[in-house]
Amino acid sequence: MSTILGAIVPIFLVIGIGYLAVLKRVVDKSHIQGMGRYVINIALPALVIQALLARPLDEVFNVPYLLVYGLGSGIAFAAMFVWLSLRSERSLVQRAMFSLGVSASNSGFIGYPVAVLVIGPTAGIAMALNMLIENLLVIPTALVLAELSQGAKGGIWQTVKPVATRILRHPLILAIVVGTLLAALDLHPPGPLEKVLDMLAASSSPVALFVIGGTLCGLRVRGMALAVSQIALTKLILHPLCVIGMVLLVPQIDPVFATAAVLFACAPMLSMYPLLGQRYGFAELGTAAMVMATLLSALTLAAGIWLSHAWLL
Repeated sequence: MSTILGAIVPIFLVIGIGYLAVLKRVVDKSHIQGMGRYVINIALPALVIQALLARPLDEVFNVPYLLVYGLGSGIAFAAMFVWLSLRSERSLVQRAMFSLGVSASNSGFIGYPVAVLVIGPTAGIAMALNMLIENLLVIPTALVLAELSQGAKGGIWQTVKPVATRILRHPLILAIVVGTLLAALDLHPPGPLEKVLDMLAASSSPVALFVIGGTLCGLRVRGMALAVSQIALTKLILHPLCVIGMVLLVPQIDPVFATAAVLFACAPMLSMYPLLGQRYGFAELGTAAMVMATLLSALTLAAGIWLSHAWLL
């Protein structure tokens, strides 16, 4: 219990500080948006490069982990999409956005800060691999389905091309490419530049958590309780269960990486979930679902830490 509290309490204290800072107007809400851009565009890319350079390349691209987390996330996406297709009359864009919400975790802002307290530096490698899965598999699938629902013209390539272009230009994907090339060539930054990477990487977790707290301030759930609960609870229950199932099916996965996969799956949906759905009129519902999932994730993360210590570590 002390280990669980030691990992969870600091996370939500920093989130609470961010919430109070905006509530009491110590920090303006517009500043929170800028801090979020700093984390996404600068701090997390530095962390990814640092993680990729920390170990030999063959240890970084852990195939069992990619299978466990990738297939677990894909199964969660497919299960939600099929269930909605069979049991509801929701539109294709709604089914795509619901499925994205239950299968893509907030790896950078919440999953990593918790995982690093439990398993140490390996959390950075797991986060980089998650970014590959989320940005190259889960998010593109959802966006292509959503674009198809809008009656995109010009064939499938005209639908896929802009999505692929945006994803390949994402700072985290570029960081993965740069870090992989440097690791493959066994090149390391000179001392001063490496120190800068360390400083930026170290700032990613606390600033990210502060941003989450500031973002939650002022958000309300109005008239969307059923849909919001459906997305949030399915994310926090179905996704971890799918990943745990894959851990059982891929016994050769290292226990530390298995722990990382479970902990990341126990996190709420990715923070840009409402932004991804904004184009399709899904921003308000996506924001409300993210709020509920973020608050309830204290329970699932605690359960994930307990399960990791009782079973995996």
